[in-house]
Order: sequence, then structure tokens, then C-alpha cells
Amino acid sequence: MARRPLSHRILTCHNRETEFSGDLHPINISDTVFSFLDEEGGSSLESVGDDVHVEDEINDEEKENIVEDSQFWETQHQLLQSVLCRTTTLESQIRSITKETVKKASENGCCSCSCKMVNDISISCQNCLMKEVCSRLQDAGFNSAICKSKWRSSPHIPSGEHTFIDVVDNWSPKKGEVRVIIELNFRGEFEIAKASEEYNRLVKCLPEVFVGKIERLLSLIKILCNAAKKCMKEKKMHMAPWRKQKYMQAKWLKTSERVTAAKISLPADEYYSNRLPMPRPKASMLTVDLLENFPNLHRTAVEVV
Repeated sequence: MARRPLSHRILTCHNRETEFSGDLHPINISDTVFSFLDEEGGSSLESVGDDVHVEDEINDEEKENIVEDSQFWETQHQLLQSVLCRTTTLESQIRSITKETVKKASENGCCSCSCKMVNDISISCQNCLMKEVCSRLQDAGFNSAICKSKWRSSPHIPSGEHTFIDVVDNWSPKKGEVRVIIELNFRGEFEIAKASEEYNRLVKCLPEVFVGKIERLLSLIKILCNAAKKCMKEKKMHMAPWRKQKYMQAKWLKTSERVTAAKISLPADEYYSNRLPMPRPKASMLTVDLLENFPNLHRTAVEVV
């Protein structure tokens, strides 16, 4: 057999010679395998790179949300403090009398109803406390009254009612009538069960007894209602309609009845007895002296057969 040049022979993986004729070139299996692995490895690395890029974007969005949330709560705290720090001379005077009255009532008791006081003012004696505060403010010369707000249901908020104290000041002819709201359980009006830590810290900054003008009250309601909406969104919970801003405003703005302090300062029995009409005197015909009322009337003897 004629020998062929070495260039026309190729060793396979089984050490067998494979011959090629014509213009065909030998195929290197090792190069083919390694090139395939390189292509697979390249595509897998590209997919891993894409996944890492997506994860980085998600992490960046989460970081931005965290920063935005922290900025929101910090802004609410600053707004709340700025509103609470501002006050007027009228508000300071009313606030001083109100806090002193509440403190004495918690120590000595002011309940005139059948409820008993035990080291603190019970919920059932809230009306008695409002009467006491209103009476003290009247003694100090303020036009105070107990107000009862009541509103009907609408497409936005349900119906409800609320009782609080207000003071109307007409001493300044330039400013006109100034109305100061007194809420003895202001912090409790904004407490929410299962609220976030940030919202609870915001509510704790509120005073237990609020004394302020309408404008100041509306600013606080707006801040707290926006915070409640943010809290419910973070908790993925539905915001109840009685937590909305319009409902909270209705508590102190929809006033339908205002009882002055002069009427509520009376004892309960005397107050309600004065409100009832006086009964008309009833007389029997058997007790009427006919001769005195009818002098021309003469008695006639009747002979009975």
C-alpha cells in the first residue's frame, strides 16, 4: 500500500486513522466541543448578568421607597410640631384653666351623677367633667358652652355625632368672632388599632387635652388624616370612612346645639325641671265655693216628696 502524507491522516479519540479525500478538511473534535461550551457559557453568563441587573433595579426601588417613607414621616413630625408650638394669649388662658380643672377633677372628683370616681375620671363621667370645665371657664369670664355636633350620612362619610366644649370670644372688633375648641380626649380621637410604629409616634405627640382655634384644629386634622392614609397603605388595609378628613372635620364643625354654661351649672334635677313646662293647677268642682265665685246665685230649697 502506498503511504500517504501525514497531513492526510488524523487520529481519532480511539486512536484510529480517519482518511479524508478530496478537498475536505479534517474536523477537530476538541475544538468543536470547547467552542460549544464557550457559547453555552457565554449565554449563561449573559442571563446571569441580566438577572443581577434586574435585582439591582429592584433593590434601588426599595431603597428609594424607604427613603421616601422616612422623609414623609419626618415631614409630618415637623409640621405637627410647628402647629402645636404656635399659640395665642387667648388660647393660653383657656388652656391653663382647662388643665387645672381636669387635674383637680382627677384628684378630687367632680362627678354629680351616680358614677363613682376611682383615682381617675371614668368614661361614663365625661359629661360631668365637661360641665365642670365649662362652669369654671364661665366663672373666669369666658363665653363657654357644651356643643353637640350632628350630621347626616353622605356618599363620602357616614352619619354621626360628637360632644365637645367651645369658647366664643367677641372682644376684638378687628378680628371679629373667635371660636376656640376644647377637646378633652383629643389623642384618643386619632388612635388606630394595629397602626404602624411611625403613626403611633406621631399620635403620641398630640396633647391629651386640646385647646385651640378652628384654624389650628383643621391643620392638625389634615396632618393626622394624611398620616393615617399612608399608614393604611403601608399595612395594605382599607381606610375606614370614619378615619377620613371630612368625617373628622364634621366632629367639631357640624354644630347643631350649643348649651350655655349658665344652664348646665345648675344641678341636674333643677336643670331638667326648669326645662319642663309648669303643670296647670287642677281643681275639682267639689272644692269650688260657688257663692264666692257667683254672688248672684241664690240657693233654693227643694221639697222632696
